[in-house]
Amino acid sequence: MNSSSGVVPQVKESARMPQNISHRDPLTGLPNRVLYDDCLQQAIRNARRHQQPLAVVSLELDGFKSINERHGRVVCDQVLATLAENMKRVLRKGDLLARLCGQEFAAVLHDLHDPHDSIPAITRLLDAVTEPVQIGNQVHYATASMGITFYPQAEELDADQLLAQAVQAMQQAKRAGRNLYHFFDAAKLVPRPCEDDLLDRIRQAMEAGEFVLYYQPKVNMRAGKVVGVEALIRWHHPERGLLAPSEFLPVIEDHRLSVDLGEWAIETVLNQMEEWRAAGLQLVVSVNVSSHHLQQNNFPESLTAMLASHPSISPSSLELEILGSGTHQDAEQLAEVVRGCRHIGVSVALDDFGSGRSSLEDLKRLPANVLKIDSGFVRNILDSTEDLAILEGVLGLATAFRRQFIAEGVESPEHCLLLLRLGCDLVQGYGIARPMEAQDLLGWVAAWRPDPQWAVATSRGLDERLLVYTSVEHKAWIVSLEAYIKGELETEPRLNRHLCQLGAFVDATEQAGHNSQPAFQAIAALHWRIHAMAQGIVKLHTQGKSTEALARLADLQGLLENLLLQLKSFRLKN
Repeated sequence: MNSSSGVVPQVKESARMPQNISHRDPLTGLPNRVLYDDCLQQAIRNARRHQQPLAVVSLELDGFKSINERHGRVVCDQVLATLAENMKRVLRKGDLLARLCGQEFAAVLHDLHDPHDSIPAITRLLDAVTEPVQIGNQVHYATASMGITFYPQAEELDADQLLAQAVQAMQQAKRAGRNLYHFFDAAKLVPRPCEDDLLDRIRQAMEAGEFVLYYQPKVNMRAGKVVGVEALIRWHHPERGLLAPSEFLPVIEDHRLSVDLGEWAIETVLNQMEEWRAAGLQLVVSVNVSSHHLQQNNFPESLTAMLASHPSISPSSLELEILGSGTHQDAEQLAEVVRGCRHIGVSVALDDFGSGRSSLEDLKRLPANVLKIDSGFVRNILDSTEDLAILEGVLGLATAFRRQFIAEGVESPEHCLLLLRLGCDLVQGYGIARPMEAQDLLGWVAAWRPDPQWAVATSRGLDERLLVYTSVEHKAWIVSLEAYIKGELETEPRLNRHLCQLGAFVDATEQAGHNSQPAFQAIAALHWRIHAMAQGIVKLHTQGKSTEALARLADLQGLLENLLLQLKSFRLKN
């Protein structure tokens, strides 16, 4: 049987497995949970017999709740099917991909000499998921969280136990920020060289020129311009492929090598800026610098000397990014260094602002020009009013301290529009562009065009905030209503129309006697109708008519879309 069947060719027993439709996922054509379990059991026997390790992968797609809410189940299924095909395409011939349920997939990777051999396939899977998917006139984006475990282990495990380990690792990746992979019990299962050996290997990599910088664009949505890029270090490892910073930077965090690598990065950025300037491209380029490097006694002098060797580059075109979690050692010395950098014209950005320890303390002590808002505050603002409120607080804090701010980790056009409406103009993330090699940036900048929707998505104060909160709050409410009817949520969602933010706005407007406009009256009536329909849906559920109740959710979603359109029109007219 060939690989397109999804059944592992090396396992002869699989040829005798019945291949009826009950073993296939009807949407993607991939093996379902039943067939996956059988194939994994056979793969374990095969690995044991031939002493060839294998990897078990649990993969969950992120971002599908928002796609389903905005565009409906049909579009959501089309996107999911396309991503399944993308993932299947990047796997090797002998590997297996299955859809277990919903957004959950699993894979088996064969013929591994050691656990690190799984990394290229894992990276390809992540890349396949983040490829934009166009359905009609809409482009959709997703990410994935992945967990990986390996067989054999010290104790004999069955297929269910291995998959449970992979799922546990996947959940850790999701908690760590999504669009990541995590190895189950990595310290024990993934053999790594001792720290001294790894330090020596990093030193050799520097001498051999194995490190490279990728560049991720930053844009000003309100101005519709590319305003800068961030330089991101990668290791072109000759055996393990392209390694992310998490694979090597933690090892050298407090070591002299972090200084050497930081100086290499700054010098490489300055050289690259000269090349781009000669080609007609001038951008602010930010480079990450460790707090250990910054706290060297001669850092401002060393930076001045490097800039002097590149006289065509203005110091204001260089920005240093420091991680907030590293700003609490020798704080006063670090603050003095930051002041020294600003004195010579180089700006300083505080990275991952809001995460880790006291960011208020960082704001008070460190005279940074720019705050990079941590992606953890941005990722879920489309679905959670709590995260939206937190983000508003962070933006307000940055504004109060008169600091420029940029949102990082922006994953989709919807994130961009919402951030723009909240007054956050500067963004960076996969929703704009993935990190790219230096030679690709010129072409990308020349081809890039701002989203036409940005021109009309302006921050308009209370009425704009009301539109944002109504959208997020009611969409999340419909999702919770569906979960309640399906038995996935025990607590009945609030149905009282006076308890949501739009309801409070309607009540306040009526009490103030400002409810005479026909447009406002139409909004109030439609809002009442939405909540009345929701009450009817819950009543159907309590009468045992859950199927009918679920079917009516599409009508409820349609009413909500109509309400949002009327609110938007009302905002533009007033």
